[in-house]
Amino acid sequence: MKLSTRGQYALHAMIFLARKAGEGPQSLKTIAEDGLPEQYLEQLLGALRRSGLVTTVRGAAGGYRIARPASEITVANILESTEGPVNLSECVGDSASCPRGAACATRDLWAYLTDNINHLMQGISLQDVLQNKPYGAKEYTNS
Repeated sequence: MKLSTRGQYALHAMIFLARKAGEGPQSLKTIAEDGLPEQYLEQLLGALRRSGLVTTVRGAAGGYRIARPASEITVANILESTEGPVNLSECVGDSASCPRGAACATRDLWAYLTDNINHLMQGISLQDVLQNKPYGAKEYTNS
């Protein structure tokens, strides 16, 4: 599994906005100066806005800002808003997509791995990333 640039850039933009949380709205151009393509970034920020992760402020001093505290936004929130559900195999999200269906020997493995990855991402907040401790996530046990 490899994340697309959508997820990578969205996470990067959210980290940027979290760092600037107390400094007011950030213009698209300012966010793009952090190494992100401006046109692509505008699309991603739209998806993040629709998911309630960023807000926009109109006007000359307008721009984008993080919608909630960084401690309340997880890596999973960001990736799901730009990438959609994270599944290691199509059959995990849609069992009808597999011609083997319930007889598949690997479906349970893919579901287990997907659940663990998603749980881990849900336990890592933007605040954890800002404090350089993304591994502060809660330990996952499949019970």
